[in-house]
Amino acid sequence: MPQLRLWTLLQGFSRPTSLCTHLHQRAPVDQAHTDSVNLCPVKTLDKWRYPTVEQRAKCMAGSLYVSVPEDGTVLQLLLTEMGLSDSDKPYMALRDDCLHQQRSPALELHVEGPSSGRVLWPVLVISQGSLILACLAMVDAPADPRPPLASLFSVSQGLTLLAGLQAFLCGSGSKPDREGLTSRLAMMPSILLQICPLGTPLDIPQLGASSASAMPTPAGTQKQPAWKTGVHRGRAVVNVALTEMVRSMQYGNRNRQDLWDVYGTVTCKCEVEGVLPNVTVTLTLPPNGSPLMDVLVHPCVSSLDASILTAMSVEDCDSSAFSGPYKFPFSPPLEPFRLCSYTSQVPVPPILGTYQLKDDDNQLRITVSLKLHESVRNSFEYCEAHLPFFNRDQMGSVDVKVSSGQLEVSKEKNLLVWVLGQKFPKSREVSLEGSVSFSGEHPGPTDPLCTDLTAYIKLYFRVPDLTLSGCCVDQHSVQVYSSAKPRIVTSRELLSSEYFIWNSTGTAPVSSGHMML
Repeated sequence: MPQLRLWTLLQGFSRPTSLCTHLHQRAPVDQAHTDSVNLCPVKTLDKWRYPTVEQRAKCMAGSLYVSVPEDGTVLQLLLTEMGLSDSDKPYMALRDDCLHQQRSPALELHVEGPSSGRVLWPVLVISQGSLILACLAMVDAPADPRPPLASLFSVSQGLTLLAGLQAFLCGSGSKPDREGLTSRLAMMPSILLQICPLGTPLDIPQLGASSASAMPTPAGTQKQPAWKTGVHRGRAVVNVALTEMVRSMQYGNRNRQDLWDVYGTVTCKCEVEGVLPNVTVTLTLPPNGSPLMDVLVHPCVSSLDASILTAMSVEDCDSSAFSGPYKFPFSPPLEPFRLCSYTSQVPVPPILGTYQLKDDDNQLRITVSLKLHESVRNSFEYCEAHLPFFNRDQMGSVDVKVSSGQLEVSKEKNLLVWVLGQKFPKSREVSLEGSVSFSGEHPGPTDPLCTDLTAYIKLYFRVPDLTLSGCCVDQHSVQVYSSAKPRIVTSRELLSSEYFIWNSTGTAPVSSGHMML
């Protein structure tokens, strides 16, 4: 992400009309001419340094790192590079030599003289009237050779930020009026905190923004915390999304126990007004639902029932464990965040399957059956079964039939894709049978694990508006303590994750991850 190491705002008093002659001067002139272009002093109106970005620049540059000098030195170097300093001297090599090429708006500041090789670059400068805005962009590339200016995202972001600040400070006119400039300068700390937190340009200030709309509006005596870079303005919306992921390792073998587990996350995006608005999200379970285990919460959660955190999946499940409702009061950050995560013990996986392979003279005979459990709603956004074959020649003939859905064949990848679609048939059972020969001229993909008859099916599916645990977020249970009544949007979904069915006639690996029996 593009970042800035430094930015500064300068103002010159009564900039002379003949300054352009002095700026383009590249040879000594007589003293009489320079007397006519005397420049009055320049003062610094505002400046910001970002130590975290500076530390990152130091780590990236290594021995080529050039530190940013003191403010006075930076001011002098910048004015010299722009031709606005030492106007009483008819000639300065650093400023007026013909070999010096000023590449506006990205300037070079020679920290210890032109011959030292210690240069701050790129220093971006925009001026309008008596105002000069400048920033030092962070370069996320090796310093030698110097990358093209157009390839640096931080340069475009820095120029956009300076142009936005320039338009904000100058208002509707080409030159800022004294009263308007004073009031807007007073708003700069909060403006920069919102649009460039920690040196990362995210936005530009709104044109014509008034003091009331640009400044954070405190609620009573509340103080804006350092971790919250701004406040939301506009329509209030609270979005809560509950996602459950199910993993499974099914072997089709009586000597090996099938494994599966479920883990869920609750993600929130709260666009509500106020410095520290209070929001409460409540998770509920059905009457016969298993308690949520291994609950972890975001640091913004202000309080929590201790019994929620004590239920652990590594311990024996206690029937008297806390089973909800699970209330999470919090003051949300501006960006989307994970409110909490949990695991849940469910009695069966959503799809049960068996997979059998028989090797017959460089030909595999395949038998697959899948069954959707009755507790799972028969409505998928998508459902696919992938059958890869490793450590063999490329596929030759494929003679495979499916009882439902469509079969796609990728001979280059040695892959069968069984597209089951959005619904299982009424019986909730589907099957695949046939044979595949491997007579291609080139070898197929390899895998050190899947040798001989060690093979698997991997399922990919998504079921909207469903969770295996039965956990849900009711719209009416979301409470928001704010000046405006927000629109509440809730959703839930079930996704597959590492969902494997192994060939029962071959060897199969044992899962090392924690799964529930």
